[in-house]
Amino acid sequence: MRRLLPDPAQHVSVEDAYRTPLQSRVEGPWVGLCMVSSIDGSIAVAGTSAKLSSATDTAVLAQLRQIADVIVVGAGTVRDEGYGEPRKQGQRVGVVTSSGQLDFSTELFSSGAGFLITSERATLDVPAGVDVLRAGDESIDLVTAISQLHLVVDVANFVQVEGGASLNGALFEADLIDEINVTTSPATFGGDGPRLGTGATSHMHRFELAQLALDDESFVYSRWLRRRD
Repeated sequence: MRRLLPDPAQHVSVEDAYRTPLQSRVEGPWVGLCMVSSIDGSIAVAGTSAKLSSATDTAVLAQLRQIADVIVVGAGTVRDEGYGEPRKQGQRVGVVTSSGQLDFSTELFSSGAGFLITSERATLDVPAGVDVLRAGDESIDLVTAISQLHLVVDVANFVQVEGGASLNGALFEADLIDEINVTTSPATFGGDGPRLGTGATSHMHRFELAQLALDDESFVYSRWLRRRD
């Protein structure tokens, strides 16, 4: 890929462009969102992100997963995208769910990598050996959940969020996203599919462009840093 910002370079590898999170936090997790989106904002076509993606975008996702300590993702995305055991040894995947309607026979859970994030009052039929992190009374309190990931995982310095739209919207509303890593696919798809974030109440959180790159297929790779000054 060719980097335009911050230091222009004719060629930069995915590993160099996404070697580390944009920043870190002394106490508590640093939370990054990784998504691919069409020009007109769609994050899924026919239920998955496959038609939006490319080989380089897939490499970006893999690299960000490699530097992440834990992945947090909505149950719908786990079902639609067919999540399995992470490639990074020992990595855990927190699945946000209110119903617990998941296939616990998949490799994600049989490997011990998958755990649930839910509310205190949620009634779930969870097999033995699957960890459950409960936060919030009747609804899931994501602020508490993110701050208590250390109760389930050994290290939670960098948390990678991978959607879907409702989870993203809730995290935006709670102002939990520290950086956004988004690949813009060079196409429009129309329809009424999900956008980057849905369901959040009106708010304005400022981000600044920390990195911008593109590849030979006109995919655009941007990294956005939350401004908290």
